[in-house]
Amino acid sequence: MSEVPDLPLRVAPTPEAVPPASRRGRWRWLLLLLLVPLLVLTGAVVGMYFQPPGLRLVFDRTGLVPGAGSSAPIALPPGIELPPAVVATIVPNDVVGLARLMPRGDVITVAPPYGAGDARIATLPVAEGDRVAEGQIVATLDNLPFLESALLTARAEVAVREAGLVQTRAAVAASRDEAQAGLDQARSAATEAQADFERTLALSRRGVATQTAQERAEADRNQAALAVAKAEATLSRFAAGEDQPDVIVASRNLDAARAALRRAEADLARAAVRAPVSGTILTLDARPGERPPASGILTMGDTDRMMAEVEIYQDRIARVAPGQPVELMAIAIGQSLHGTVSRIGLTVGRQGLLPDDIAANTDARVVRVEVELDPRSSAVAARYTNLEVVARIRTDADPSGGAAADG
Repeated sequence: MSEVPDLPLRVAPTPEAVPPASRRGRWRWLLLLLLVPLLVLTGAVVGMYFQPPGLRLVFDRTGLVPGAGSSAPIALPPGIELPPAVVATIVPNDVVGLARLMPRGDVITVAPPYGAGDARIATLPVAEGDRVAEGQIVATLDNLPFLESALLTARAEVAVREAGLVQTRAAVAASRDEAQAGLDQARSAATEAQADFERTLALSRRGVATQTAQERAEADRNQAALAVAKAEATLSRFAAGEDQPDVIVASRNLDAARAALRRAEADLARAAVRAPVSGTILTLDARPGERPPASGILTMGDTDRMMAEVEIYQDRIARVAPGQPVELMAIAIGQSLHGTVSRIGLTVGRQGLLPDDIAANTDARVVRVEVELDPRSSAVAARYTNLEVVARIRTDADPSGGAAADG
């Protein structure tokens, strides 16, 4: 029998027998294999969203549009969806934002005048869609009869005070004439008394008149002089004319009555609600018999010239300038509207127009840009006040009408 040679036995190493350094090397390679795809994906997403200068240069040179192959390009603000035909025409320099249609000067809320108090609405002589002129009455309140009565009373008081002033002036004039006549009479009597005194004095010196007669003539002369002084004092009371105290009092009473009349006229204006501008009645928010709500009786606006207010994210506003063409799109209208940038806001505020996405960032900072629509688009938009639309601003277009030259 042949002998079997002795062969070394190979036993599988146990985990405890594998060196720790070898185990750590395996985990490093496994972790590296997992991190590489993750880093590539993260870099792609970040690069497409923030578009660093190098990537932007690539898109500009190649003419590619980020996200143009999807229905919601990543270059658009979150939550904005556009028709595929529009998406295909978007270029990297376009600025897109949510907007709303509004009349020139925005929608005006018409409220009751100051001081209307607890008055209710009596009449609403206008309806939605009516054209009204500036200053036209659009509503009346039920305090109108009371205020009209107060106005009539104030007018009557003015008439009474005017008559009183005329009467006072006439009385002063008559008293002045009477005082003048009394002064003339006193002076005549004084002259006669002076002559009688001089005659009696001459007779007394020749021994014809007695001392008693001389003293009596002297007393009559003095009495006549006092009467003249009294008449002059009486006349001086009426010599001031309009500055005479009785006339001043009557004139001040008339001024007070006229002030009360002006106040009554102003109070009467509180019974009527007038249109602040010429425009179209958009909504009626109250009915006759109701107390005017705090939000106002109605809204109106100048829909003859429609505009749009676009909210542009603060990191894109530097590319927007007055005169740039704007296209406004909305499914409800079924057509595009056109206009130009007319004004760029001076402040950065919180986003007010929100997309339908409930996860949208409501703290986004935006700048409001006003767009003036052309006449045809304005006529279409007149029926859609406050409609939310999507605005596309062509920042690469020449405001004068031609395309901007490539740099």
